[in-house]
Amino acid sequence: MTTTRTKPEPPAAAVAADAHWAAKMARLRDRTLAETTFVICDDADVRSRYQRAKRAFDQVQDYLKTHPDDTDTIADAAKASQAFDEAKAAYDEVSIPLRFRALPRKAFEALIKEHAPSEAEADEGKQWADTYPAALIAAASVDGMTEQDARELLELWSLAEANALFNAAMGVQDNTRADLGKG
Repeated sequence: MTTTRTKPEPPAAAVAADAHWAAKMARLRDRTLAETTFVICDDADVRSRYQRAKRAFDQVQDYLKTHPDDTDTIADAAKASQAFDEAKAAYDEVSIPLRFRALPRKAFEALIKEHAPSEAEADEGKQWADTYPAALIAAASVDGMTEQDARELLELWSLAEANALFNAAMGVQDNTRADLGKG
């Protein structure tokens, strides 16, 4: 006996409620996975200048929204924009961005299973094996970081920075871009 796999028809009630169900479903299938960028900037002065310029730019833009005809604010906005652009360029020049992408659910679950804690590790309260952080970082890396590269950085960096690297790779796994609207 041969069976043919067919695409199931959407429920009639869904079609009646939304005549464009097929197009909506196509958009849902075509979504890209969430991404995040972890930025390392070792130059404290450049980082501080960038943060100050961004705050000043944001503040003047917010004020300008409620006072669009204030000529002094318009001039301040132009200065803040130029200062922000310059600070951002300097920041981008010295920073090292690392990009991470969420894994498909089954791949993420398989990675957790592959790096499950040993019985001894579980008795210590660990959620996963010591190999998991480097494996996750490598699997989520958009830039091609290998597991060996990740392990090296996790061992070389301070605890806070190693945790921040892992949290960037782990955090994007928990990122949702959906809102549960009222209605």
